[in-house]
Amino acid sequence: MDSYSMPKYFQNMPQLGRPAAANSDNKEQIRQIEEAIWQMIEEARQNGRSDESLNESGQLTAMQRIEALVDEDSFCPLNSLFNPNDNATGSTSIVKGIGRVNGKWAVIIASDNKKLAGAWVPGQAENILRGAETAKCLNIPLIYLLNCAGVKFDEQHLVYPNRRGGGAPFYRNSQLPQLGIPVLVGIFGTNPAGGGYHAISPSVIIAHKDANMAVAGNGIESGMTPKGYVDEEVAEALIDFQLNGKKSKAPGTVDIHYYQTGFIREVCEDDYAVCETLRKYVGYLPAYDPQFFRAAPPMEPKYDTSELYDIIPLNPKKPYDIREVIARLTDNSEFMEYQKDYGPEMVTGLARIFGLTVGIVANVQGIFMNYPDYRPQPSVAIGGKLYREGLVKMNEFVGLCARDRIPIIWLQDTTGIDLDDYAEKAELLGLGQSLIYSIQSSGVPQLEITLRKASAAAHYVLGGPQGETNAFSIATAASETYALYSETGASAMYVRRLVKDKKEGKPLDGTIKKMNDLIQKFHETSRPAFTAKLGMVDEVVDMDKIRNYMIAFTEAAYQNPRSFCPFHQMVTVRAIAEYNKKNGIEG
Repeated sequence: MDSYSMPKYFQNMPQLGRPAAANSDNKEQIRQIEEAIWQMIEEARQNGRSDESLNESGQLTAMQRIEALVDEDSFCPLNSLFNPNDNATGSTSIVKGIGRVNGKWAVIIASDNKKLAGAWVPGQAENILRGAETAKCLNIPLIYLLNCAGVKFDEQHLVYPNRRGGGAPFYRNSQLPQLGIPVLVGIFGTNPAGGGYHAISPSVIIAHKDANMAVAGNGIESGMTPKGYVDEEVAEALIDFQLNGKKSKAPGTVDIHYYQTGFIREVCEDDYAVCETLRKYVGYLPAYDPQFFRAAPPMEPKYDTSELYDIIPLNPKKPYDIREVIARLTDNSEFMEYQKDYGPEMVTGLARIFGLTVGIVANVQGIFMNYPDYRPQPSVAIGGKLYREGLVKMNEFVGLCARDRIPIIWLQDTTGIDLDDYAEKAELLGLGQSLIYSIQSSGVPQLEITLRKASAAAHYVLGGPQGETNAFSIATAASETYALYSETGASAMYVRRLVKDKKEGKPLDGTIKKMNDLIQKFHETSRPAFTAKLGMVDEVVDMDKIRNYMIAFTEAAYQNPRSFCPFHQMVTVRAIAEYNKKNGIEG
């Protein structure tokens, strides 16, 4: 029989929620956006060689290899739409995500062999580095399913150079083992040049019997010419070599790197065997049994996650109850709130995700009368903005979670930080940076979820993806990401032009048109699919799948933490209980 520490604090937390009123129009509109995003993802995945053609040649596709590797229904894709250079294939030619492998969470990066045999294309190195950073943040293994034909030569200038270009993943693959994080690779097909270094840089190499890895392939060797250019003589020689030359097998086959160099650990007969062997090696890796850290038995929320479609309005100007959102995401809809009556624009507190303790920080929507107190009264505050009390509360709460080694989940829906001289005198600029400092120094993994709005510096401040403690960042179909709201940005850019036109007696129509064109551009470039393409978010997730990502993050964070705090030595729960008792707050 399983038992749990500190039941007074960690079990039977206050329960949130009430039945949600149906909002079928809102649900349908969000579902339509989700469906459009899924179609974009599917088009990108299917682009290239057909699944049937690959399967007939004895190969599995990248997705089929991932499905053979991970535990059933555990894979959470990341960066599915990432394509900042607008590659014609609609992707960076990898499939990536976090999934459970033989009971342990890992970051998985699979070469998309449907597209130019998995060649390096623009943006791929950055996508790979993001996966390595997720593994580093969560202290979990990184697994490659590699099938990389090297650099796409005609775009080498967009792939090879730069601090985060083609060579950087090899350095990350060396850094991770130095931090105690294993990197494993299963290699399939031909992997020359950059593909060769990608194959050799992990810690353990498992190979398909027909795979190879080498400094260069036959194509490079046969194309060398001392002239430095191609004329008809060189062209004829290349043709003759291709048609009549002695064909040599690709260098670096299993015969070399298993039987002679010994680089390859095991050789497998087919793709399934490679994946199964990788599962075996993951089984050798250290990991805590989740029960060691569980505060209570895993429980589903009391309220269905699908009700989020009814609760969160697609209209960004409509408010909603964030506590009702939390009630659809946490175990048994329970939440132990920190300083409930202070900094009302923010909710902070503890919850359980699949029995494991997490901190939650979220924006509150709506209107707050006679708040904040640093403004002349009566004043009115707008939910989604950050004010002094909320920033102070978040700093304190992040510090407590850091002390107790509790992972943090941010539910972001922000329009920015309060601004003007009252706000400056209230030190909001410094308090915002203080929160960034608190997050960065916390050392605990964090997940940022953009429910709707991610605006201005508040996006960075609220656990944004810019921090090294951010494991990954997800958004919903209702999300929009921008530095300034569209009308605000257009006004800021063109107000002086309007004044000048007015003074000079010119018609305002031309400037007004430019403003509306800019507003439309802001709208288009802040939508979820566009932000996912640029990597502003790591994945756009269906609302009823948000909890799946929260479970993956939380279990991964507790899988093999670098440090932890025993339950009976934690301060956060005691601080909440003492504050509530002193201030007459129930729970």
